[in-house]
Amino acid sequence: MSTSRHRRWRRKIGPVSRWLPAFARLSTVFLLITLALFVALRVAAPYLISTGFVRSGIEDALSKWTGYHAEIKGSPVLEFWPTPRITLNQITIRQPRESGDKLLGSIESLSADFSLIDALRGRTSFHEFHLVRPNLALTRDEKGLIDWSYAGLLARAISGVRYENGAEVLDPDLDAEIGAVTVEDGTLVVTDVKTAKAYHFGSVTADIAWPRLSGAISAVVIARINGEDLKVDFASRQPLLAFAGRNAEARTSLTSNLLTAHFQGIASIASLSALSGNITASIPDVPALLTWSGKSIPGIATLKSASLESDIMSSGNGLRFNNLSLSLNEASATGVMDLFTQPGKRPKIGGTLAFDQMNLKPFLDAFALRLAAGEAEEISAGIGGSLQALDVDVRLSARRAQMGLFELSDVGASMIVAGGEAKFDIGDSQFEGGEMTAHLEATQRDFDGGGKLQLSIRNADFAALAERLALKGPLPLATGSLDLDLQSPKAIWTTGLADVTGKLHFWTGEGTIPGIDAAALRTQAADKPFFPLSAAAGGAFAFNQLNLQADFANGTAEMHDAHITGATQTLTLSGVITYQSNGLALSGSLEATDPAKAAELPLLPFFIGGSWPNPVISPVPLFGNTPHAQ
Repeated sequence: MSTSRHRRWRRKIGPVSRWLPAFARLSTVFLLITLALFVALRVAAPYLISTGFVRSGIEDALSKWTGYHAEIKGSPVLEFWPTPRITLNQITIRQPRESGDKLLGSIESLSADFSLIDALRGRTSFHEFHLVRPNLALTRDEKGLIDWSYAGLLARAISGVRYENGAEVLDPDLDAEIGAVTVEDGTLVVTDVKTAKAYHFGSVTADIAWPRLSGAISAVVIARINGEDLKVDFASRQPLLAFAGRNAEARTSLTSNLLTAHFQGIASIASLSALSGNITASIPDVPALLTWSGKSIPGIATLKSASLESDIMSSGNGLRFNNLSLSLNEASATGVMDLFTQPGKRPKIGGTLAFDQMNLKPFLDAFALRLAAGEAEEISAGIGGSLQALDVDVRLSARRAQMGLFELSDVGASMIVAGGEAKFDIGDSQFEGGEMTAHLEATQRDFDGGGKLQLSIRNADFAALAERLALKGPLPLATGSLDLDLQSPKAIWTTGLADVTGKLHFWTGEGTIPGIDAAALRTQAADKPFFPLSAAAGGAFAFNQLNLQADFANGTAEMHDAHITGATQTLTLSGVITYQSNGLALSGSLEATDPAKAAELPLLPFFIGGSWPNPVISPVPLFGNTPHAQ
């Protein structure tokens, strides 16, 4: 059985062994002939193809592509090994004189591969372009479109492209081969007609793969702007639709030391009406980015980093950011945001953000609305001007929030900017075991007309707050409530302590004031005409309730009859506190809480002067009780 199987294999292999040598010989002869023809063509090409013919062909190709007139001043160089290639120098591309003589740009050196067979047949075709130090100027019109060319093949293909059945369609007579394009050390200037600004890109390096006009494109471009290198990675299966400002599938990435961003989806360079896809962006150093862009926002130094990731899509008259993840410094939030745009109205951002924990200070800095008042002349073209033209209505929530040294929990807040006013409200929060609400407002007159702060705290542990803030001196330690209403005629970010006016009302239940011993105070007052407060600091003043009101103006706080009522004695204070220098000028008294005990605890008036936290107390003699009273 084994023998018969070997016989069948020999019968099959036998014919192959007969024709295999013949096939090998034929293939070898064919390869040798092909190689000989290849070498012969390379050797004979310099004698069969003239430099002027190829030069004229590439001039015609450039003019055909751009619709402009290409002028070549330098002497061309032809190479035929390993591939036929022409190098041209000193190229200028400009509009025909009869049409305006507009300059598109110049190229120091242009190299391109060409087809040897086509050249021998009297035709020219080029591919694999390499541009050295091109200097190009493009214009972005009022519709946001680039004026790619005057009337060339590229312009006709962009205007003639169609979208059918989910694909880009181009008529065959408008299609053409391109191949690879490499740019080295180029310069690009884009002039925006709408804003009258010119954007300069230097040290441009690019690798572009675009086999045919009707095919997909991929490009990597590195350019320097304002001293910073930016890398753009762009790919699209519908490049002509994209260049025409129509909706097209695209993938774009921007990378630099200051910003990284990525978008994938459907977009248009001229409109946001059909935007759909996913976007990510990260700014590792926000102040550095603003410095690079030549802009500034007051207080923004506290906002170090920012990033976002979101699905984005057009929605009605705006954009919706779904599944939004936003990070500001170490604070992260999720939510939904909307950007509304309506003709004749300012754009508006609205939505909700939920934080696990956040720092309110950098968040407020992120929404700073303009530059300082002294820089108002530069606003019109700056970040501040853009933000002033933007309305905001954002709802915030956070399990934990920090504002400087203050900590809040279960925070519900809102940020509203509309009609020349900016308002930040904390509608609900837990603060030191109690509750806190706050309202911060920047008033009208271009956001530099002043602002106000309203703060309301109920049943909070002020003893814990004093410990957290490391406050010194005899302060009331109790659970209490506070109402604060402050105003400033200046912009909030330029306001100093001397510019603040307003009112304060503070009241508590039971508590103590460490560092005030009522008995020692009476003893010292009986023996000395004046003494430091520390001399009566051997105990604490226990009280049942405290009620204090004060007005703020011109860098001082005027206290109105602060009553600190204890079980046996009541301490009353009034006067002026200069909080910029911690100076005190107060009149006070210590008397019996129960009038029936006035003989046991007589009225003790005194004056407090000096500076906090250890002022000097000087007893004031009662009228008619001393020989000095007249």
